Amino acid sequence: MTDEPAVGTDPSTPETGLLPAATAFAPAACSLPTAQRPLRAAEFIDLLGRQVIGVQDVNEQHTRFALNPDPEVASTTANLFTRETQCCSFFTFTLTATGGSLTLDVEVPPSQVGVLAALSGMAGAGATP
Repeated sequence: MTDEPAVGTDPSTPETGLLPAATAFAPAACSLPTAQRPLRAAEFIDLLGRQVIGVQDVNEQHTRFALNPDPEVASTTANLFTRETQCCSFFTFTLTATGGSLTLDVEVPPSQVGVLAALSGMAGAGATP
């Protein structure tokens, strides 16, 4: 057991302010139990806030995240987004590792562009200066 606070719960970290907003932004189409949503939101904040090195808005329904090209980041990303498709099946995630880079493409239908915008807003939020 550790004395470290859970991600998004330490008042000294920038992620703290994002957790309530990220949790509240879960779309009606999400089937993840309400009690599990803060934990999932914390995972998104941690991954996108710490591992994103660039964001490209391809269009309103498609965003490309450049991630730190590390095998552990690729594994964590694949695990998180595979679980996310189980409760929010409207997402399409494509993780690509090629030429020393790692990218995550996220696509949504027109009805879910707000969710995609929220994910984009998490990018870099947990990065330390």
